[in-house]
Amino acid sequence: MSLPKRNTVPVELTWDTSTLFKSEQEFNAHLAKLKQLADSFTLNYQGKLKNFETIKESLIALSEVTKEKDWLEHYAFLNQSVDMSSAKANNQLHKFENISAQLASELSFYDSEMLDFSTEELASFAAKLPEYSAIFRHYLNDQKQRLAPNIEKTLAALAPTFYAPENIYTQMRSSDMHFDNFTIDGKDYPMSFVLYENYYQYHADIKIRRAAFASFSKTLNQYKNTLAAVYYTEVYKQKTFATLRGYSSVIDYLLAEQEIPRDIYERQIDTIMEKFGPVMQKYVKLIKKERGIDELTFADLQIDLDPDYSPDIALEDAPQYISDAIKIMGKDYHDMIMRAFPERWVDFPQNQGKETGGFETTPYDNHPFILMSWSDQFADLYTLIHELGHAGQALLTAAVNPILVCDPSTYIVESPSTFNELLLTHSLLQKNNDLRMQRFAYTKMLTNTYYHNFVTHLLEAAYQREVYRLIDNGESFDGERLCAIKKRVLQRFWGDAVKIDDDASLTWMRQSHYYMGLYSYTYSAGLTIATQMYLKIKKNPAKTSDWLSYLELGDQKAPLDAAMVAGVDMSSNEPLEKTIAFLDNTVEKIIDLTTAIKNQ
Repeated sequence: MSLPKRNTVPVELTWDTSTLFKSEQEFNAHLAKLKQLADSFTLNYQGKLKNFETIKESLIALSEVTKEKDWLEHYAFLNQSVDMSSAKANNQLHKFENISAQLASELSFYDSEMLDFSTEELASFAAKLPEYSAIFRHYLNDQKQRLAPNIEKTLAALAPTFYAPENIYTQMRSSDMHFDNFTIDGKDYPMSFVLYENYYQYHADIKIRRAAFASFSKTLNQYKNTLAAVYYTEVYKQKTFATLRGYSSVIDYLLAEQEIPRDIYERQIDTIMEKFGPVMQKYVKLIKKERGIDELTFADLQIDLDPDYSPDIALEDAPQYISDAIKIMGKDYHDMIMRAFPERWVDFPQNQGKETGGFETTPYDNHPFILMSWSDQFADLYTLIHELGHAGQALLTAAVNPILVCDPSTYIVESPSTFNELLLTHSLLQKNNDLRMQRFAYTKMLTNTYYHNFVTHLLEAAYQREVYRLIDNGESFDGERLCAIKKRVLQRFWGDAVKIDDDASLTWMRQSHYYMGLYSYTYSAGLTIATQMYLKIKKNPAKTSDWLSYLELGDQKAPLDAAMVAGVDMSSNEPLEKTIAFLDNTVEKIIDLTTAIKNQ
């Protein structure tokens, strides 16, 4: 089956961007308004940031500019993300990006002038303006890496160029990659990026699953060197920025933005590689045994332990599952999240040109927007509740913080999403005492929540670390070298439990996370915080108040301090060690349930 065109999908299954702007004309009018606001801001404050009152006034004015830009940016990229083949949507996004870059260059004076204040003055402003204290915390951190104002202005003007590698990658993946159909036992099967990632990699039939992976990999291989060149442009750009700002390592430069020390980053990757790898090897060896597979390959890693107990889930049933899972969080949180369905926060259809995967984004003072492609798989339900976790945090944060202080460090940003996945598993376990249902719930938790965040993204991070080490050492790479790095990382994690072939080594081509700095490793950090909080709430539901307080923080605190509000000390390795122990215990439960089911 071929995917439908965007203009043929049911409108009621798409997200509603009219809450931003009702037409292109209204969008264009607000683009003009943004330019006026920016010009007025420059006229009123450039060269005039001399005292506390002016600074306070400027922050309020900057908030207005930022909100206007926020809505315009969302309208442009949301419409483009659901149909990247649309010339109109692409032109609209490029139009916004060009104007945004001009304004960023114009307004770059603000950061430069704020950084001229002394450490003592910035600390004083933070104390007098507690609602904006995070801004001054970042200025204090940024003083050591500031560049001359004219250089900052030039870099801001070039921003669209700096985003080019990611844009090229996503366009190529969504619009240009052509995947050939494949044939099994005389029957033709269609192939696309979305079909493989959302359907075929979970397929119960080993012949179809492996043939799909071979077909998928064949196309990826054709783009290997081109995408390697695009990726090299990205990492070389990051290295150049690091050098300009005085960092000897691109890793240290990227971690500075997250406010995370290097030793925590390194320890997190190494601990999971060394201690969680054996846990997952134990689980996949159980799959190999139970499914009667002679040799487990990379193409087999996403299959269910019990394919005969892997129900499809219709989209109309999703709201009830979500409602049951989040009710433990209290009525206010529950009712806030359930607005997603009548208010059309989510874009569900599969269609030509749509971005793959899933994401959530929330314009300030508007409803959230969630992109995914529903295919009636149970994994879709986990994706949905994951993104709704982001949405809940965004709404709670915006309710108590100004727009300039809403975005938390990426180090902790994945905690509310993965926490909600754990609530879903908990709800599934509570609903049914049947042994197969219990095993199903545990395996879904392991293969959706933790596989995605503790395996897929962690292996991305381990691979990415090796790439950055090459760049720090002044070396380069091509497609073959990237494949070799990815293959070594996969072999290290999976040991002798899984055959890692050349097709598996192409996995680095499947994610856009590599164009987002050090983002991939943060999934495991967020899930570690989420796991520890979930275990506390499971034991004592009153602890939900601590979690809600944590969700409201936004950027008020640096990430390690924010995690402490939830009662989790991420400066130590204890939460991670406890999480891995929890997962090892989960695998043992799955093994015990498997034995019990056989003995029924």
